[in-house]
Amino acid sequence: MLTPSTTPDEIYQMDSRRELFVDDWLIVAREGAVTLRLHEPIAREVALVTDRPWEGNMAGYITVFQDGERYRMYYQTGRFNEVPGGPQPIDVMICLAESRDGLRWERPDLELFEYQGSRRNNIVVMGEGEQRIGSIAFVPFKDTRPGVDPQALYKAVATGRAFRRVGGKLRSELYALISPDGVHWSLLQPAPIMTEGAFDSQNLVFWDPLRGAYRAYFRDFQEGRRRILTATSPDFVHWSAPAWLDYPGAADHELYTNQVLPYYRAPHLLVGFPTRYIDRPSSPAIDALPEREHRKLRGQHHPRYGAALTDGLFMSSRDGQRFHLWDEAFIRPGPQLLQNWTYGDNYQCWGLWESPSERSGAPPELSFISTENSWRDTYTVFRRFSLRIDGFVSLQAPYKGGEVLTRPLTFAPPTSGSEATSGSGCRLHLNFATSAAGGVWVEVQDGAGQPIPGFSRADCYEVIGDELDRVVAWQGGSDLSALAGTPVRLKFILKDADLYAMRFG
Repeated sequence: MLTPSTTPDEIYQMDSRRELFVDDWLIVAREGAVTLRLHEPIAREVALVTDRPWEGNMAGYITVFQDGERYRMYYQTGRFNEVPGGPQPIDVMICLAESRDGLRWERPDLELFEYQGSRRNNIVVMGEGEQRIGSIAFVPFKDTRPGVDPQALYKAVATGRAFRRVGGKLRSELYALISPDGVHWSLLQPAPIMTEGAFDSQNLVFWDPLRGAYRAYFRDFQEGRRRILTATSPDFVHWSAPAWLDYPGAADHELYTNQVLPYYRAPHLLVGFPTRYIDRPSSPAIDALPEREHRKLRGQHHPRYGAALTDGLFMSSRDGQRFHLWDEAFIRPGPQLLQNWTYGDNYQCWGLWESPSERSGAPPELSFISTENSWRDTYTVFRRFSLRIDGFVSLQAPYKGGEVLTRPLTFAPPTSGSEATSGSGCRLHLNFATSAAGGVWVEVQDGAGQPIPGFSRADCYEVIGDELDRVVAWQGGSDLSALAGTPVRLKFILKDADLYAMRFG
């Protein structure tokens, strides 16, 4: 597990932030069988099939974000020829799909670029010059930096065809693009904004308001293995020296993409959804997977096209460089169908959004998209996955129960926004789920670890059910305002229960 970045006795000024139990940073002691559990998302419907003539069977590097009343999905096209002779000469370009609900996607006829004699397509970027600069690994975002130029409200980073080997390393250059509307794009400047990296994957940049800087994540090779770098910039053009991400306690995984973003309900936390690359050799184990003959055919171009595999991981960070990376898969390939056990499958998109639950009356869920059917006959499949809101990881205890104790913290009610209501007091809210026989209790202790009168385990009313935002109550009530600003510890007692997140509000 992740080693806390501060000593347990340091007081954490939590205020009204939402804290997710994605790591054990808040936890200083455990008793019983309580553990941190990584949860698996649920495969839902197919969101898009890249079956247009300009799209192909190697489409991917998906970016999704909400833009006003619609959602936008940007993705890269590409094709691999399934017969000996190498890739077909289909141009790599960037396409745009849109949705009103994050579930049903449509391709707008943008009429920006001609393809096979027609402009009726959703191509949004074809790249500039002979090297098609801007058309490869194009990843956009809507810039939320205060005072941003309206002509550069949308920004993106991308590369071109000019990949080369320098000293045994794959090298490229990262360029910046801007747009006033997310549709009409142009290069910010002729020169690249970064040159220290391979940039042959889904490189990404976003504005980090809490840290007051643009933050970039991109891939390079360290001692021949795929690794992730990060850099920061005050202006999107001038960047700090890249630094390798650190994953204390994790195995030595090769990571293809990273998909790091601030979690929208707790932006001080960065969450990432990297693709794990497993470079397996041909073997009886690979032969037992679907498409044996087709794998051998792909392997004629390069061995990894037939035997390498990819799946999805989850990681989180509190400083943007040191990540708690889970060794276990967040997205497994799943049942051995024809479209999910190949290098190129299970690439998670960059972006999270809320979608309605399939169960009437249930709260909304988190959605994201992952790839299937890569390298196959005609097209790539983009499938939606869903997950409980805040539900990446939980503190989980079986029926026999367990307890956890937090580090000292101080809290305060919000002073602005929808959660701040005059005279409402300050209460502890939990995102949790229990069985019918399970439960959650909370004891509030002073800085020395002694129960505060009126807020002990014996005073706490049992919390049962399954809610995103339940207020904890004790026999004397739920208002904790009298303790605001005073260092306290929270002791959680769990029985056949999951605790995903907490906040004071």
